[in-house]
Amino acid sequence: MSWRRLARCALALLVVLVTAWGSLALWFQLAPAISLPLGGAWALLGLAVALVLSRAPGWKHERRLFLAGALAGLAMLGWWQSLAPSHDRPWADDVARMLESKVDGDRLELRNVRAFEWRTETDYTPRWETRRYDLSRLESADLVMSYWMGPHVAHTLVSFGFSDGQRLVFSLEIRKERDESFSAIGGFFRKFEQVIVAADERDLIRTRSNARGEQVYLYRLRATPAQLRSVLLEYLERAEALRRQPEFYNTLTSNCTTILFELARHIDPALPLDYRLLASGHFAEYAYDQGALTPGLPYEVLRARGHINARARKADTGADDYSQAIRAGVPGIPQ
Repeated sequence: MSWRRLARCALALLVVLVTAWGSLALWFQLAPAISLPLGGAWALLGLAVALVLSRAPGWKHERRLFLAGALAGLAMLGWWQSLAPSHDRPWADDVARMLESKVDGDRLELRNVRAFEWRTETDYTPRWETRRYDLSRLESADLVMSYWMGPHVAHTLVSFGFSDGQRLVFSLEIRKERDESFSAIGGFFRKFEQVIVAADERDLIRTRSNARGEQVYLYRLRATPAQLRSVLLEYLERAEALRRQPEFYNTLTSNCTTILFELARHIDPALPLDYRLLASGHFAEYAYDQGALTPGLPYEVLRARGHINARARKADTGADDYSQAIRAGVPGIPQ
């Protein structure tokens, strides 16, 4: 095969990939009544260009076809660049408000802390509160992993503990509209904005362990009070930046796991990149390998003892405090 023919085949493959990307972008961004005919025309044109490229040159109309394909590609690129994130949409109840914070020395005041009472995933009592915390009492943080789609995908949360008994959980989430549901593929195509939610544990963790039935694991993080404060304040700065300027959620590059990695790198810039940052279900194992979890025990033991679901369900029917119950027997946490 000549180099020219090889180059045309490589370009044909690229056209096929761009065609598939554009078809998905149209599907996730536009209503079916528009995306189906428009996406069909886009796909037919792209496949026609790829087919002609994969053959030996000589078809008399190929220049016109290539010109049409190039113009369609430029139009697609211009439309894609015109998509902009927004705060002005009919948001779902659980992401309707954005976190606001005020720090004065050790005094922290948070507005729009979520404290929903979840009975099921769709049956809940909304509650947004203003809460105050003493940063000088910040003493612990726990990594929480919630598995909702097999062993390789998990939602990552961080729960901060204060010596006066208060707890504060942070989670970066998609900001769904009322009629939307999460799509991992849609997250690649600017389908959702993102939001940082701050809540108590009976909201953000209990809704996963009890209302949704996800498999939830809790690990004590190793960090000094200064490091804990730094990460907490970084969460607040990121939340404030999102409140000022909306951003799109991205399944690969801007999600609940990558934000934690970015914040941790403020403490240790030498943290290595790893495939487990993308396969979020393995992030706790990555943290263990970096010495960020309780030492002295194999990771499998930390994982087994950190599984909270049975304790979480029991706390719903008994008199046990939920936050204390889910930590019973977790290594590294004083009992």
